[in-house]
Amino acid sequence: MTQSAKVVAIIAASPALSSLLAMVVAGDSRLKVRIFETELELIAYMRLAPIDMLVCDFDREERPAHEMVESIRLNGELLSQDVPVIALTRNITPPMRAQAISAGIDEVLIKPMSPRYLLQRIQIRLRTRSVVGTLGGYRGPERRNRIFAPIPTPAPSRRVTDNVVSLFPDRRKPLHPGL
Repeated sequence: MTQSAKVVAIIAASPALSSLLAMVVAGDSRLKVRIFETELELIAYMRLAPIDMLVCDFDREERPAHEMVESIRLNGELLSQDVPVIALTRNITPPMRAQAISAGIDEVLIKPMSPRYLLQRIQIRLRTRSVVGTLGGYRGPERRNRIFAPIPTPAPSRRVTDNVVSLFPDRRKPLHPGL
């Protein structure tokens, strides 16, 4: 039984950022990427076809991401009202954090970040799909005080072609593992 590709919608602050993120996300053959320049385009698409993940940007010139997500959650004409959302921003403030939680944004990533890190977060979020329901009815695990916490990722292994030489030992590993 073949699994259909998941659709990831991207609406970022600039076309260049959208293209870069889309290129990396499309590297996963299980994901289809749709890029939108405006909220109007995104909403029109969501009336016709469902999406499985939304990546949006607080730094866009249009209305803020939390307002856009809130309007998606309340719009009964859309096929994906309860879509998981990952938002991007340059900095996060306490009011922005509260607005993101209230709107139902599942995760906020601080820019600049690696596009591959975004891909990992999308893959994990699609596997553990828990989202805020329409009209604020929350479904899923408790997530207060976790929404902006960084998720530990494995340290990359050193390749022969790397130009970086570690000057200090990794303090996370014990120097004498047998003791």
